[in-house]
Order: sequence, then C-alpha cells, then structure tokens
Amino acid sequence: MSAVTKDQLDTGLSGQIRYRVSERNLYAWFFGVRQPIAHVMGYFVSVLRERIANFEAPANAADGQSDMAAAVAGISINDLRKNLSSLNEHMDRECADAAARYGVALDASLITSIDPPPDVEGALAAINTAHNQVSSDISLAQAHADQKIVQSKRAVEIETLNAQAEVEPLTALAEQVGALKASGSGALAAYLRNVKLSLFSKATHAILEEAP
Repeated sequence: MSAVTKDQLDTGLSGQIRYRVSERNLYAWFFGVRQPIAHVMGYFVSVLRERIANFEAPANAADGQSDMAAAVAGISINDLRKNLSSLNEHMDRECADAAARYGVALDASLITSIDPPPDVEGALAAINTAHNQVSSDISLAQAHADQKIVQSKRAVEIETLNAQAEVEPLTALAEQVGALKASGSGALAAYLRNVKLSLFSKATHAILEEAP
C-alpha cells in the first residue's frame, strides 16, 4: 500500500497482519458487515494513513543537535523509519476495537518497511551520508578536545608537584632555623658555622675577604 507523509512524500509500505474470528463477537462477524475482512483491512489502512500523514518524531529527538541533525530528524521518512516500533504500537492500540466492530481480532500487525519514491531515495541517502560524516567529524573533534583537556590537567598536576617539591625543603629549613633561633643566638651561630664548613669542604676554590 501507499501513504502520504506530512511533507507530501508518497511512500510505499510493506507489512503483515494476522487476524482471527472473535468468538465473543460472532454476531458482528456473521451479521454486522457483509465483508468483515475487507472492512478490517480498510479500517487498518485508513488508520495507518492518518497516522503517517500526521506523524512527528518525539519533541526531544533533535534537542542539542546541530542544524543539519535537526534537519535530518525533521524528514518524515527518517522519522518514520526510526520510530517503526512506535508506529506499530499505535496501530495495535487503534485497531484493538476491531473485534467489537467487525468480529475480527487482530493478533498482530507489523509494518516492516517504509520506502520513499526512487527519485527521493537518492537524495535522502545523500543527506543521511552528509549528516553521518558531520556527526563523525564532531565526535573526532570532541575526542581530540577531551584529550587535550586531559593532557593540560596532567601538565598542571606535574608542575604543581614540582613546585611543591621545591617549596617543601625551604619550608623545612625555615622551621629548623626558627627552632635554632628560639633556642638561643649561640645555637644559630654554631649552625651557620657548620653550614659554612660543609660548603668549604665541597668547594674547590674559596675567595675570602681580607681583614681591614
């Protein structure tokens, strides 16, 4: 069968319908209508065409996406193909009262494919390919940016640790000198003398100031 979408595309539809006579509504089967199967098929087709003509993807389907992604999501064929399960669930609900009307119970109804006209299929394929390429490029750029952010954070952590490693000995030395000064001026002088002697022992040359 065929149906027209909300953007005026004449699409072909394929599917399956499994039905049985409703034992609880035999009167409708025998006396309600002359051709119950034809009525059920006509009812099913009319409900399906009405649904396809007014079908829109969920409101949040294109939220946060690029303009191209939003445009692709707004194409009715793409929306219908991505939401086939929702379309089939809607048909099951709408046709649930067929047993009471016509004495025919639908055990299952399944739309398996939705195909646009051949001249439109190529254009849709090109649009979808471009969208997939853009999405791939965006994902790669995002991954590269995330990698740079991680590397920058790691570099900051390394430099912070290096600075802490340089500061900690100076802090410890300041604490030691403060403790020596608190214990008396002689202790601090002795400490300075020992430090000078240690430096002299490591030096190869020493320049001394002459006494006046």
